[in-house]
Amino acid sequence: MTLRQSEIEAAIKRKVMDIALTLGSDASDLQADEIIPATGYIDSAGLLELIAWFEQAYALKIPADELTIDNLGTMTAMAQYLLRRKGLA
Repeated sequence: MTLRQSEIEAAIKRKVMDIALTLGSDASDLQADEIIPATGYIDSAGLLELIAWFEQAYALKIPADELTIDNLGTMTAMAQYLLRRKGLA
């Protein structure tokens, strides 16, 4: 599997939009550098769903001490974190 930052960000945005839709929100205008929890598009359960999906989708286990805003707060941060963990960045 070839991982590209733009494709990872697009997949994350689709997932955020799916979760937000179940909560009655439209997250289609979410920007790659916006802090996802601060947008209000998804709640804490939605955030946990997003992280679980991220781990499963990319065969990644995130240690508790790496569950931070710096690593997972934005779509860009999530994509860069994944690429670092996979040794591609």
